[in-house]
Amino acid sequence: MESDVIETVLTQPNRLPVGYVPTPSAPYRVHRKAAQATLQPGRPGRSTNGLAAAPFPAGSRVLIWKQDPSVTEMGTRKTFLPGVILEGPRDARIASGAPGISPVSPNTFGDFIMQPNTDQFDAVHTFAVVRQTLTMYQRALATGGDAAPLPWQWNSASNTNPLQVFPHGLPDVMNAYYSRDERALKFGDFVPSGASERMYTCRSFDIVAHETGHAVLDGLKPRWLLSNNPPQTGGLHESFGDLTAIFLTLSQLDQTEAVIAQTKADLHDKTFLADMAEQFGLALGRPNGLRNADNDLKLSDAGNEVHAISQVFTGAIYDILADMFAHERHPGLEDDAALLHRVGEYLCGLVLRALMAAPDHKATYAHVVNQMLRIVAEDGKPAEYAGFIRERFTVREVVIAPAHPPAAEAAGAQQANGEMAELAPAVEDLPGAPQDRRACCGTMNNAQYFELEDALDQERAELARWCQGYAARNGA
Repeated sequence: MESDVIETVLTQPNRLPVGYVPTPSAPYRVHRKAAQATLQPGRPGRSTNGLAAAPFPAGSRVLIWKQDPSVTEMGTRKTFLPGVILEGPRDARIASGAPGISPVSPNTFGDFIMQPNTDQFDAVHTFAVVRQTLTMYQRALATGGDAAPLPWQWNSASNTNPLQVFPHGLPDVMNAYYSRDERALKFGDFVPSGASERMYTCRSFDIVAHETGHAVLDGLKPRWLLSNNPPQTGGLHESFGDLTAIFLTLSQLDQTEAVIAQTKADLHDKTFLADMAEQFGLALGRPNGLRNADNDLKLSDAGNEVHAISQVFTGAIYDILADMFAHERHPGLEDDAALLHRVGEYLCGLVLRALMAAPDHKATYAHVVNQMLRIVAEDGKPAEYAGFIRERFTVREVVIAPAHPPAAEAAGAQQANGEMAELAPAVEDLPGAPQDRRACCGTMNNAQYFELEDALDQERAELARWCQGYAARNGA
């Protein structure tokens, strides 16, 4: 039928109905979209009125997946990365180390625009999402107009080595991870059961942001990643990865516009914002992504399983996001997408600052909640903000809220000897409770964070003692 229409258009156009508009095929539309995305606009003109021309801003345009490839509503879009980016791509903090992928060179315009679903595209996309994540958190801590550099775990005054990023670093592995020992992020690729096409975890906006979140938090709280912490400490690390993907989405206006259109400004409606790693989840036979941030889990539901515990914290933060957005919403005065962007930016900084203020070892959810309450009070935020935090974490069985908080406390301003009165934890980890990390990402299951070498050293010492005794008994 389509071939007959094409033949008519070419040979007998007068037989077409008045107002006929040809409809391109789906494959053609995909082809045209990809082709247009890789076209370069001309270099902008400079001033010709005799005034000194401003210098070209340093930075590169890149083409990336804005969500998972399966989230077709977002697809691939160009984005601009400010700063100097060299062949690789690489900059001072991040280097693309791609085995089997030649270093990607910028084009004439200094941009990295690659065809999707190619090795070069994967290298650029992965680098770009890692860079966007690091930039987002550095901006969240900016003071006095200057961004605060966030260190990787190994950085010091004498070591400023970058984080290595390997988009195809784990062939035939259904996972991805951050490695402190390797100073790297590595992403796997595999062929899902019953499928014919290979799936690349590096193409997932969510997965790349999640693993970068682990790297960022490890630079700030290096003891948290070790398995000898209580389960809730592990939950904070895994949750921070998921929240990083959410916050990075909210930091981009085109994505907040898509969320608003998809949900009609109801963040508890079905949305890609709450679903984590949709394509990976589908590959595992799940109807949604790997995790859903819009959940109702409580601590008593989770036990010691870090994957489940993390969803409790993530779900509470997602509810607080929805509460703050609904409270601030005045569509007649401010665009919903701009508001969601603004609320997400504040909540991102709030969570990051609260995590940094929590104990360096054996941190609990209650520690972080109390720091969040302190910070919103110091920031002079509306009384309702403290109420949202207290209510959502009380429902999740994280803290015990006062039965009848006075008006000052409701405003987040209750003082006791000059300090905030802290909320007591509700459900706590049992003393010595081990972390169950079996359902977590590759980072949380990496052997280097389990201190397993200590167990091996103990066995080696026992062997040495036996050999020494055997030699003494036999006169050797």
